[in-house]
Amino acid sequence: MEDIMIYDAEKRNVTMAITGESLISRQMKVFTEKQFLALKDVITSADVSFTNAEMLFHNYEDAPSTVPGGTYMRCDPQYIEDLKWMGFDIVATANNHAWDFGENGVLTNIQNLDKYGLPYAGTGVNLASASAPTYLDTNAGRVALISATTSGPPGGRAGDQRRDVRGRPGPNYIRWTTEWNVDEEMIKGLKLVADKLGWSETMKNRAAKGAEFEDNSDKLSPPSDDLVYFLDHASYQDESYTKFVKGSSIQKRTYINESDLKRNLERVSDAKRMSDWVLFTVHNHEGGATENEPSDHIKVLAHAVIDAGADMFIGHGPHQDRGIEIYKGKPIFYSLGDFILQNDTVELMPHDNMIRQNLSWEGTPADFYDARDGSAYTADKIANRGQTIEPIRWESAVATVQFEKGEMIKLELLPIDLGYGKERSQRGRPVLASGQVAKQVLERFQSLSEPFGTKITIDGDKGIINL
Repeated sequence: MEDIMIYDAEKRNVTMAITGESLISRQMKVFTEKQFLALKDVITSADVSFTNAEMLFHNYEDAPSTVPGGTYMRCDPQYIEDLKWMGFDIVATANNHAWDFGENGVLTNIQNLDKYGLPYAGTGVNLASASAPTYLDTNAGRVALISATTSGPPGGRAGDQRRDVRGRPGPNYIRWTTEWNVDEEMIKGLKLVADKLGWSETMKNRAAKGAEFEDNSDKLSPPSDDLVYFLDHASYQDESYTKFVKGSSIQKRTYINESDLKRNLERVSDAKRMSDWVLFTVHNHEGGATENEPSDHIKVLAHAVIDAGADMFIGHGPHQDRGIEIYKGKPIFYSLGDFILQNDTVELMPHDNMIRQNLSWEGTPADFYDARDGSAYTADKIANRGQTIEPIRWESAVATVQFEKGEMIKLELLPIDLGYGKERSQRGRPVLASGQVAKQVLERFQSLSEPFGTKITIDGDKGIINL
């Protein structure tokens, strides 16, 4: 006897609206521009809408961490309602700013997201909760989100719970290492430095113990004439290194930590059996051969999570767009850029961050942003360095992805304009782009996606990928 559908979710039809970074620090509800409200309609009309919440929602209850930050992220918790008003149903919290206010800041942010009823994934009271999927029920089916970061202070990552010791609050951090291929002359010079500084002996001892990381996840090879390690002692909790291997040319490769990869794939598999749709999102700054390309370890991660059952891979972090790949019929966004960029209207900044800009005790937040961006006294009010000078930070797209019967049939890119060159008090809020800005965004996506064999058709102010 043929099964009879009784639930809409059985149709396996869903439309998702996907964005990159939301660095929100101000209200959204009060604005009424036609192109802004049209963008809101795109987000609210989707069955599920996602953004990376790259602000900590708090009222400065907690002390800032010692991690050097360009901006110590903060948004008034009441503006969580503005994200919901814009249509966002679910957010990622694993990013390089998750630790800006230490362990307590992680917990305060979580408490406020819970208070205002916005589902999140990526941070938690320990590693298990930070790695866990969060679930969202929609009429189109149950949606799972798993959120991770490869950027940020490694020592600030969430820690495992033991039977006798509490876990450490933090983000779901995925570790990785860099390997450089260098020529014979360079390897000799690097080995001399490593030997003189004692790094070769340190890594020899670590290799003898059989562990690369403290969890015995990956095995080290001992240093040799053809293999040199440089150590980074910046973090006592997670001493990292760079690996140099003798080769015929200079080339960089990055490798994902197998233990962290395994943990996340287990959560994807779990979510696949508990939901109708699985989204995996990662915050990553690191690029490949150029900043426009994804790194090796991110490409490995993207393919692996889809192989494990994810329906979509969403990258964000470098504050710029990267290419789109269609892998086994599933979309991989190697990076969607900024959706909201209001990190220069955060109201307060710690004193040690002020000092980094050579500001005295009397320095104000506006002084800080002027000094950091170099925008003071410029005739056209456009900063001469920092994010404010680069248009790619202020142009991106919202992606709408349509599935029918469980298969992706269409992906649309709707360019957005965040007000490059406007006054600090105005810029950073997205509207649907048109004209030259829309053209630039779509042509950039075309160029960045071409190496992955992805064809994007431009139709007016819209980019289309049809399957």
